[in-house]
Amino acid sequence: MIERRTMLAGFRRLLALVGAAALLPAARAAQAQTGAGLSRQAMLDLFERHVGAELAGNLDVTMATMNDTPYLNHVPTMAGGFGREAVRAFYRDHLVGKFFPPDMKMTSVSRTVGDTSIVDELLISFTHTTAIDWLLPGIAPTGKPVEMAVAVIVGFKDAKIAYEHIYWDQASVLVQVGLLDPRGLPVSGADVARKVANPTLPSRRI
Repeated sequence: MIERRTMLAGFRRLLALVGAAALLPAARAAQAQTGAGLSRQAMLDLFERHVGAELAGNLDVTMATMNDTPYLNHVPTMAGGFGREAVRAFYRDHLVGKFFPPDMKMTSVSRTVGDTSIVDELLISFTHTTAIDWLLPGIAPTGKPVEMAVAVIVGFKDAKIAYEHIYWDQASVLVQVGLLDPRGLPVSGADVARKVANPTLPSRRI
């Protein structure tokens, strides 16, 4: 009986060791850095610091979050820059501290975090009371309210932000500021963003 108990105890210890060995790779994977050289939480923290610096008008902190060869592309307007000096100049002259008018509101819709990038889906609203070079280059303030759905893709490399791709429906923005007549065109105004916020709103009738 004693011998059998000893054998069972040894068998249980063996099973525990085998189980621990099987779990070890998963535990290591969870703790490991991503392909960007950062954990996913560190990527999120760095991105939040980057956006906070943009909004606060801190150019040095904004650039400190980016790697040595960053690029920035506001896709609908092609505004941005490639390379550290061009990105810094764009931030300095057109974006940092001039991101949005003071009544801007930003709401998160969704966020997806991968090994080397973050995708943010946002709803942004504001009154067009100041020039917004990256969104409406060359357009004087119209005083019009604007609601827009925005997708931001942020890539990471060498433990820093490597690029940003920013997408939105420019036709919707132009309709809202009075620069595009939607009649007869497959475009809409603020309803584009509102349907992202509330998918139960009516779809376009075709």
